[in-house]
Amino acid sequence: MAAQFGIRLRKGAAATAVTAAVMAALAGSQAPGAVKDLPGGTSHSAEAGDQVPPSDDHYYTDLPPIRPGDPQSSHDLPGTRKPGDTADPADAQAGIPATVLAAYKKAETELARTRGECKLPWQLLAAIGHVESGHARGGKVDADGTTIGRILGPQLNGQGFALIQDTDQGRYDGDTTHDRAVGPMQFIPSTWAGSGRDGNGDGIEDPNNVYDAALAAGYYLCGDGRDLATSDGMRAAILSYNHSSEYLATVLTWYDFYRDGAHEVPDGTGPLPSRPHTPTAPSSPSTPPSTPPSVRPSSPGHSTPPTPPHGSTPPATKPPTSPGTPSTPPTTPPTTPPTTPKPPAERVTALTKTGPTTLATLTGLDFDVRPAVRALDHEGKPVAGLKVTFGVVGDTDARFSGAKSVVVTTNAQGTATAPTLTAGKSAGKFTVRASLASGKPGPVDFAATVTEPAADTLKPVDDKATYEAKAGDAFEKSPDLRASLDGKTVAGVRTTVTILDKDGKELAEDTGPYALDADDKKTRALTLVSDKDGVLHLPNLHAGDQPGTYVLRFTAGKATADVGLTVTDPKAEEPGEGGSASPEPGTGSESPAA
Repeated sequence: MAAQFGIRLRKGAAATAVTAAVMAALAGSQAPGAVKDLPGGTSHSAEAGDQVPPSDDHYYTDLPPIRPGDPQSSHDLPGTRKPGDTADPADAQAGIPATVLAAYKKAETELARTRGECKLPWQLLAAIGHVESGHARGGKVDADGTTIGRILGPQLNGQGFALIQDTDQGRYDGDTTHDRAVGPMQFIPSTWAGSGRDGNGDGIEDPNNVYDAALAAGYYLCGDGRDLATSDGMRAAILSYNHSSEYLATVLTWYDFYRDGAHEVPDGTGPLPSRPHTPTAPSSPSTPPSTPPSVRPSSPGHSTPPTPPHGSTPPATKPPTSPGTPSTPPTTPPTTPPTTPKPPAERVTALTKTGPTTLATLTGLDFDVRPAVRALDHEGKPVAGLKVTFGVVGDTDARFSGAKSVVVTTNAQGTATAPTLTAGKSAGKFTVRASLASGKPGPVDFAATVTEPAADTLKPVDDKATYEAKAGDAFEKSPDLRASLDGKTVAGVRTTVTILDKDGKELAEDTGPYALDADDKKTRALTLVSDKDGVLHLPNLHAGDQPGTYVLRFTAGKATADVGLTVTDPKAEEPGEGGSASPEPGTGSESPAA
């Protein structure tokens, strides 16, 4: 990943510390006492346990050890190897609990199927999972992937943290006064309500389940159409999870480490991180801003600092002070505190549609158009960083990759685009609604329609117009027809098939050819659906006991096709009495002796 990110973030303790410090200084987003953003509901990681001490904030800052043989480093990180140790710390830290590792990889596979353009690597989920919860406290999960005991973040009560009143009545975090980040990937309950996923197929979306949490985190990282194979896409994804340059540096370091190699270890035996990030107490608005810590020069190979997130221009920095020289605060504190910009939710005054306003597709297929809205302020300027919920409203089984609602953040242009919407098996009309948590401005609705596939032609695959069988037997081959529209085959076309008499009228009960239904009962009316090649496969047909001519009629909307069925009398083909099939005397035929 060195080429991708422009700098290898794991070259020893000094280099990594400098990288984190430089990125923090460049980003300038985390002044002392500032409360980190809660990215779409993912937030501060928790100590491994039901209760987290208030000083244990956000996430773990442990960094991986150097792998033996790394040519660009000659020492291990402090604390990774103790006197007398013979085991390789890098090998131990590369172990990921079996169930947790399976969840990361399963999420990668699912995202490759539904969000192939995102290119989510499981190693990114592993890096975030380690930094957030130490892989669910070293893999303390049951057979279904649910954590044994809750993993909870600090109470979000505004005391050094964001203020979020309870939104789940304690359902996930057990707290009925304030929300807490929950589970191995640390989701806030209010966000989980709109972003949760069922990753293990049990029909439940549980943030405490590592399969569910990993899949939900994957969809979150892939939001806003990101391509994680690019440097910008990767950085934007991680910063959306936690808008902190230190967090970005830490996650990228673990991501690089796992890319170099990771292996499975038994559940409950994974290594546990031990260094949680500790926040600085909030400072008074009148307190002069402190001088940023001096940045030590980097080790060889790190002379160029990494590009800050989103390509922003780094602010000018002072040369480092001499060793032992304390930093000096400004002699004159600013007379006017800086103006705090309003949060996006307070600035937006208009929410408008962008692109097509109606959505349409066939049953079982993706909608070609993704609903999108744009947020504007009172001056008509775009509002970035606004959380927009896209929800499916109405009687339909259409879903955003299994979820009925998703939360998307507006980009720099103020645009939020929903992920791909997939129609279910049911045809009908419904609404996709884009709304804000505040309810103002009001929601924006998109009309959506799902119709069943149609055909204008039904034609036998083998071009035969009539099939024949003896009474009492089965037809050797049943007719297969192909459904097409404008000359192209169509999958999913629902077709009724009926067996009629030669005049096209219904048959009397227990008369004529028949098929067997799923319960092995005779039927002369069937419903078929064309396969991916547009072919309608008819089950085996039985001739019945009554010779005659019949009609097999296929109907799909306005398209119809008739295939003839002939049932012959087997007695008419038997030789006459006496067992001789020779002509009678006097017929003029030659005898064998003539």
